[in-house]
Amino acid sequence: MRAFLALVAGLWATAATATEADTLSVKVTYLRVETPEPPTLSNLEARPEDLGRAGAELGLADNATTGSFLGQTYALETVSVPEGESPLDAARAALVASPYLVIDAPADALTAIADLPEAQAALLFNATAEDDALRSEGCRANLLHTAASLSMRSDALMQFFAMRRWAEIAMIEGPRPEDTAFAAALRASATKFGLEIGAEKSWAFYADMRRNASAEVPLFTQELGDYDALLVADETHDFGRYVEFNTWLPRPVTGSEGLVPVAWAPVIEQWGAAQLQSRFTEAAGRPMAPEDYAAWAAIRTLGEAVTRTSTTDPAAIRAYVLGDSFELAGFKGRPMSFRPWNGQLRQPIALAHARALVATAPLEGFLHQVNELDTLGIDAPESACAAFGG
Repeated sequence: MRAFLALVAGLWATAATATEADTLSVKVTYLRVETPEPPTLSNLEARPEDLGRAGAELGLADNATTGSFLGQTYALETVSVPEGESPLDAARAALVASPYLVIDAPADALTAIADLPEAQAALLFNATAEDDALRSEGCRANLLHTAASLSMRSDALMQFFAMRRWAEIAMIEGPRPEDTAFAAALRASATKFGLEIGAEKSWAFYADMRRNASAEVPLFTQELGDYDALLVADETHDFGRYVEFNTWLPRPVTGSEGLVPVAWAPVIEQWGAAQLQSRFTEAAGRPMAPEDYAAWAAIRTLGEAVTRTSTTDPAAIRAYVLGDSFELAGFKGRPMSFRPWNGQLRQPIALAHARALVATAPLEGFLHQVNELDTLGIDAPESACAAFGG
């Protein structure tokens, strides 16, 4: 309570020195590029229409609360690009209205937007694409990432395996590109933490597993032999739900199902997260998803930077956000900041199942010479990103 009162007093003191001429107006565009939804065996979990956008709206409301003390105003426009259409015209139009874009788009669309001449003086936030290449050889200086990368998620899981001494690991890999990418990240993370994924199988069923899982999956997993944990790379959540509790051996299922590494989950309750969850649920009528959290973090990053720098200039905002002074309170137990070598938001990764939070990475004992959050994902010595000058 004392800290809250001190914050309010500080805001009022700052506001008392502001004049109408000091008013700062911040416009942000949430740009969503529609992509086809892959067919899956179950339709139990439809993608919310406001996925991501609802998080941006909550971030805007949070910024407006602080901004009301300081003469700041915030506005959010949502632009949706229909499936099959080029997002570049929509991005150009959005950049005329604002230099700040929060983008929900695949990696190729993100880089195409970031490469637009109109975007060179802008500041873009990637709120959904997890591709590691966007943080490495494919990075762009004007593109920051509030979405966690694949390697951050897979590193978190392998830290847990190493801590539990689960050395014998098997994996089932799905047929889609997203599955291939996650499986590759899991293999790389296993090597990074001194582990090895042994037996692997590709998912080979296209029948209705709702009827056949109890008969087919035990025989399918029997060929994997013995193992401590079974990884499932099924990022579209197609078949993985039918693997759990149907394996030949009674072993934990992890990866895309079972124990999952995620940037945000409804079961996170500590560090004030329950309050954020309840505010989001009240506004959106559903639990907060990782895409919502990343969009919220992008908008809050702008709000924090504008408050601290008293400017809306994108170059000044970018310099501050990538500097040592920036911190974002993300309701995950540690202050979050951006990596100056590739623009990735440092953040803890939750290891959770549907009913509870099991652990939060980085786990105790995984040390780093600068910031323990940099044990997750691409560290500076491993980075192939040249756009940030590091």
